Amino acid sequence: MKTVNIHEAKTHLSKLLDQVAAGEEITIARAGKPIARLAPLDLPRKPFAFGAMRGRIRIADDFDAPLPDDLLSMFESGEPS
Repeated sequence: MKTVNIHEAKTHLSKLLDQVAAGEEITIARAGKPIARLAPLDLPRKPFAFGAMRGRIRIADDFDAPLPDDLLSMFESGEPS
């Protein structure tokens, strides 16, 4: 956790907020004593809804068909044939 003094927090607030948005917590101190903490908010996430992409994507009828032998051998060996 990073600690900054009040003057630095006032001077670089935008930069500190970018760091907080990236997940970092920052302590603000006065005369070396911690007085506040900047931390990311735990915002509720929207629940996943099955079928939300219905009509927007298309899956080919043969999407799970076996691969051709030459392509399958490349996947299994890890090298081009």
